[in-house]
Amino acid sequence: MDFLRLLLFPFSLIYGLITGARNLLFDIGILRSKKYDIPVISVGNLSTGGTGKTPHTEYLIRLLEPLYRVHTLSRGYGRKTRGYRKANNQASALTIGDEPLQYFRKYPSIGVHVDGSRRRGIETILRTEPGADAILLDDAFQHRYVKPGLSVLLTDYHNMFYKNHILPMGNLRESRRGARRADIIIVTKTPIILNPILRRQLIAEMKPASHQKVYFSYISYNQIVPLWDDAGRSLPEKKYSHILVFAGIVNTYPIQEYLSQMCHELVVLQFPDHHQYTAADIDRIKQKFDDLYSRNKLLVTTEKDAMRLLNPDIIDKVRYLPVHYLPIEVAFHHDDQRMFDEQILDYVRKNKRKR
Repeated sequence: MDFLRLLLFPFSLIYGLITGARNLLFDIGILRSKKYDIPVISVGNLSTGGTGKTPHTEYLIRLLEPLYRVHTLSRGYGRKTRGYRKANNQASALTIGDEPLQYFRKYPSIGVHVDGSRRRGIETILRTEPGADAILLDDAFQHRYVKPGLSVLLTDYHNMFYKNHILPMGNLRESRRGARRADIIIVTKTPIILNPILRRQLIAEMKPASHQKVYFSYISYNQIVPLWDDAGRSLPEKKYSHILVFAGIVNTYPIQEYLSQMCHELVVLQFPDHHQYTAADIDRIKQKFDDLYSRNKLLVTTEKDAMRLLNPDIIDKVRYLPVHYLPIEVAFHHDDQRMFDEQILDYVRKNKRKR
């Protein structure tokens, strides 16, 4: 592994010089970031994915929705459309992306928007949604043409950014120094029990700037849900002989760890991140599930993958599969929830547009 990293070092150096030069142009004002007179909260990371942006964005939605008119803006990764779109009842993962579709289906009272240009997307929201109180930018840490009022940086407890390397040696999109742009750093996917000594050690190693607040979160699993509500399909048992889990996400280790406690044998079928499932994929999943020699078995995927199973071109095939999905939320350790909530609510309250 060290030898391979050594071979990749020149490519990482070139990539780092390119991203560093781009950041410098923004820092000295040659490339300009635009700030807006509405609360804009960016949720992102330094790495290529798998830090928990979607459940943390959903946490912010649940926090703000009872008090404010919230809108989300994403690039819509994996969609087959281009430009600006607002989610509606005809939307699918192919038209707006899996994460925006998930927001739209779970939180129908908010506005869900996608645009490859975050600046154009924000300006469209401000023009067409005069009642908007706050905009949540999903995966926009490197989108520097917009200057968010509050920037939240996520880093995976199992792969902390300050121990990582720039692509392709590691999976950082830019130098570790980029973390200085964040106002909040959240260490995600931590153990449910977090030793206070370890917490202090991680903060000391991270060396946050004086303006940065550091919080720690962990994954909280909800009850497994059937994708279809057809009569006669019962809810899951507590213990299974076999569970087949399939997913197209970067890191499947948390869901594998959780589901392995519910069965005697866990079988994993891995697909690429944001994979758009085909009819052949559905046939492969069905065959793999049928091959499990047990009646006491369960077919599970992630909530994000479930959104992609609803694509019109495969939905008729998927309807014959007894698919379940595992919803997740994030929770914060100790007093972090109160302090994080207060920081977010205080920012939105002070910067809310006056009408």
